[in-house]
Amino acid sequence: MPGKKRWSWLVIAVLGLVLLSMFVPLAFLLGLHNGFHSVTHTGRATEQRKNDKVAAFTPPLIKGGLPTRVDGLLRNPGPTLPKDFRRNVVKKTENKTTGFAVPTQVFNPPPKKHDVGVSSSAEGTKTSQVTGQSEKTCELKFGSYCLWRQQHREKMTDFIVKRMKDQLYVARAYYPSIAKLPKLDQFTQEIKQNIQEFERILSVSSSDPDLPPQIEKKIQKMEATITKAKSAVTDCNNVDKKLRQLVDLTEDEAKFHMKQSAFLYQLAVQTTPKSLHCLSMRLTVEYFKTSPDEADLSESLLNPDLHHYVIFSNNVLASSVVINSTVMHAKVSRKQVFHVLTDKQSFFSMKMWFFTNSYKDATVQVLNIEDLDLLEGQPSSHLSMPQELRVSFLSTTKTRTEYISVFSHLHYSLPRIFPSLKKIILLDDDIVVQRDLSSLWNVDMNEKVIGAVQFCMVKLGAIKDYLGKEKYDANSCTWMSGMNVIDLVRWREKDVTRTYQGLVQRRLTETTLGATMLTFQGLLFALDDTWVLSGLGHNYSIPNAAINKAAVLHFNGNMKPWLDLGIPSYKTHWRRYLNKENRFLTDCNVNP
Repeated sequence: MPGKKRWSWLVIAVLGLVLLSMFVPLAFLLGLHNGFHSVTHTGRATEQRKNDKVAAFTPPLIKGGLPTRVDGLLRNPGPTLPKDFRRNVVKKTENKTTGFAVPTQVFNPPPKKHDVGVSSSAEGTKTSQVTGQSEKTCELKFGSYCLWRQQHREKMTDFIVKRMKDQLYVARAYYPSIAKLPKLDQFTQEIKQNIQEFERILSVSSSDPDLPPQIEKKIQKMEATITKAKSAVTDCNNVDKKLRQLVDLTEDEAKFHMKQSAFLYQLAVQTTPKSLHCLSMRLTVEYFKTSPDEADLSESLLNPDLHHYVIFSNNVLASSVVINSTVMHAKVSRKQVFHVLTDKQSFFSMKMWFFTNSYKDATVQVLNIEDLDLLEGQPSSHLSMPQELRVSFLSTTKTRTEYISVFSHLHYSLPRIFPSLKKIILLDDDIVVQRDLSSLWNVDMNEKVIGAVQFCMVKLGAIKDYLGKEKYDANSCTWMSGMNVIDLVRWREKDVTRTYQGLVQRRLTETTLGATMLTFQGLLFALDDTWVLSGLGHNYSIPNAAINKAAVLHFNGNMKPWLDLGIPSYKTHWRRYLNKENRFLTDCNVNP
């Protein structure tokens, strides 16, 4: 028995050797040996193969001494990752502050004609973008900042500084390879000193006039050092790797500065300018110093037969322009009554401004929203302005960005704030009126609750994630605030406020977009498009003919006309309704 066992093991071993002898040649015939070079080839053969590979990829020197491969990389530095890899990478960003996110399609080329990406005005709230498409990606991610950057891009004028940076770039690429050569220790020290000298100069000088004297000699010295480095026998692959590292570092630095600039832009558009803050403070102090006597306006404020306009605003200057432009184009200003709803912080400055400034025969009332008895279950007692949501459209030629303005929670308190009124017109504080609005009071709204200009660039189907499982027509157009006619009688009959509250409780979203669109579904009367022209706060390409034709200009977007970042060509339409001779504007240097 033991002898038989030994023979069986020998038979198995022989069969195994036979099988290996059959499969090993078969594996080499199939080309599998390419996957384990380092295992099958060692020692001198591997070293020889490396040398052959370096020789195959080492290009000849050109006249200036720079290898053609490195020269091409310097002239056109591209991404270190393959193009196919970068083209298919989709990056998503989400803004946790607003929580606004709408489903978007992946914009891989070729894009469809009506692909839509939606994000909030806080910039970059869950948008889809393709890495590598600089302008389209920028506008999808940062919105109007990219449009502003294009319009304010400055030409390169500091050519000496640029030349120094280019030389420093090349010297840094060659320095590691030169430092490895033991016979060039002195030359290595020379390159190091030149690099340090250039770094010191560029750290304190960012323009040509700031450069120290005799800078041309330093540039010639660096040029001679680079020429000598090019003529040295170095491994071009090492230089290539270093150049790619510098390219990656430069790209990372450019992205950092891009994000930093976009953040500062957002900070500028969301912060009250110093001059406007001064104006508010001066008016508040003046109010408590003079304690002006208020006239009894109860008869006009409660008369439903007059034309009542409602403005939500904490901006004295903006609300003044809205009222002034409306009154100036009115045929009968004595029938106009303006109700400005503001917060506690701006209440006294508003009161003082409208006490010292008259608007023909119109009546202006200022209300503190925190003192009003609002509806039960109101999510916040402070003033909430209309919300602006950024919508980006990617077409085959360009990216178009629009801003949708929708009601805030406080808009649904209007029937309780004005119980005696039957009809009102809502005006945002970022509009300018160019025509008489009195004809809107005679429009037959066919028993609808709200009249608004439709925004058919965005359909309800594009924001389906914010509409939940509710029934709606996906092809219906959205609409915007800015100028809206409100039938408060129908509002109370339809109990629109309760409908809105129910939708908010079911949806539990931080924005009112979906709830607002569903609340007024079937209750919207479409006004003629010539009533309101939107986009003056972000769109640079609006023709003058369209601006002159519109009854109301809506500066929706980040570039408001009272900011330094506003679009200059559109500011004139807003600035003409300012009283520049007002002493408060002069004292605070208000000159938007």
